[in-house]
Amino acid sequence: MTAQPAAPQPHPFTLRLALGLVGVLIAALTSGLNDRVTDLALADVRAAIGFSYDQASWITSVYQAAEVAAMMIAPWFAVTFSLRRFALVVAFGFALTGALQPYAATPALFIGLRVIQGLFGGALPPLLMTVALRFLPPTIKLYGLSAYALTATFGPNVAASLAAFWTDAVGWQFVFWQVIPLMLIASVLIGWGLPQDPTRLERFKQMDWFGMLTGCSGIALMILALSQGERLDWLNSPLIIGMLLSSVALLVVFFINEWSHPLPLFKLQLLQRKNLTHGLLVLAGVLLVALSGSALPSAYFGQVEGFRTVQFAPLALTIGLPQLLIAPFMAFLLNLRWIDCRWMLTCGAALLSVSCLMGMQLTDEWARQNFWLIQILQAFGQPMLILPVLMSATSVVLPPEGPYASAMFNTVRGFSSVAAGSLVENFLTHREKFHSHNLVDQLGNRPWLMTADNSAGASVMQPLLPDGSVSSVENLSRFATLLKHQAVILSISDAYLLIIAFALLLVLLTAWLPKRVWPPQTLIQSKATR
Repeated sequence: MTAQPAAPQPHPFTLRLALGLVGVLIAALTSGLNDRVTDLALADVRAAIGFSYDQASWITSVYQAAEVAAMMIAPWFAVTFSLRRFALVVAFGFALTGALQPYAATPALFIGLRVIQGLFGGALPPLLMTVALRFLPPTIKLYGLSAYALTATFGPNVAASLAAFWTDAVGWQFVFWQVIPLMLIASVLIGWGLPQDPTRLERFKQMDWFGMLTGCSGIALMILALSQGERLDWLNSPLIIGMLLSSVALLVVFFINEWSHPLPLFKLQLLQRKNLTHGLLVLAGVLLVALSGSALPSAYFGQVEGFRTVQFAPLALTIGLPQLLIAPFMAFLLNLRWIDCRWMLTCGAALLSVSCLMGMQLTDEWARQNFWLIQILQAFGQPMLILPVLMSATSVVLPPEGPYASAMFNTVRGFSSVAAGSLVENFLTHREKFHSHNLVDQLGNRPWLMTADNSAGASVMQPLLPDGSVSSVENLSRFATLLKHQAVILSISDAYLLIIAFALLLVLLTAWLPKRVWPPQTLIQSKATR
């Protein structure tokens, strides 16, 4: 008979342990910031190191692939080597690779360091959920989950301001060096605050080598295919076809292996619990819906207004900074017994849908002030979606099952973040082409104006422009720009509509799958009164 892993011994929640958890939170937020800041500053980094566009595109792709692959296996290694020791090693490795990154002399070395840093960075967010599930007492468990939610709401929305600051005011090297002081602080807090568990090296006897190989390879290939697909023209590229087919085959084998392995990375039997299944499905949808507050406004200002990152970064801060107050407030509300987390999720979806309906009114006359109310709705709506999902899903997870839930949640989160970004980007591209062709067709049906050709003395036919002027080379160039801008605006409006559809789908899933759950704090109070 296979020995089951013993449950970790509970630790009293003290100030020292709380500071240790803060250290893990800082490390996890830094990991997310590093990913997003590097992505936003990629054009400046590429120019500084002399990469071509094609070479630079792999910088983000390989990091994300390594990051999500590490999310699958990090909880297993944290239990085996002890959470405190593993967190310290990962934090040190993450800071070290960040320090070395600007000194990479060749593209291959630069990308190689990025892969290594992605492995270290991907291991940090699962540790945050693991410590929250293990160490937090029921009375403050939801506040710990709100801290985990900050990695999806606070970090990505603060990244734009940091990227603009480092590239415009300091230097592109600090895009990578910014992680060093934060990781040093996190390491001190982790080393001092987290308890040292004994290592459990006997787990290597049952190590899921085959699952690690197939699962990590499969998910990495899938992410590379999604992130490079549009650039390489999808199924017209043998490389993309090969990566997609290989990833699907590897992941099918991985899931079959996980179902029967005695010590798996993913305990798929947990999916029989409807609340956990609902949480994973809705989490994937939430990451797509949340792009309405970041990707779509940045697409408008970048392509239509020609803004740099620093110019539209305040909009992202409107969502990011208030999360430090809004997320704990939502946790406070969820701790009230009379509030059903399913209704909070529905209200969050409604707020984001209203913000998208407002965004669909976008025109070329909009400026930043037109987005303020949209962003405020996003600031409240996003945590109202994420926190109920975390509360509902983790309520059916026992403490010994925390590492399994952490691996599954973070892998879904990492993969869905990449997939959602790819979907929205490709949707915008194809809808822009569609609207551009339609606008050109409409232009062909415009009335024509008879004008005299002064050089030849003959009459020629020339189209009227929107302002009533006659076309010329300069006017046609200006008109082509206006045409492109209008196509971009229409594609963004379509994307807002798409996201509304996904928000409604989340509500339908919430009405169908999960059962009502009660706050941990009120459960204890109700037992005490019996």
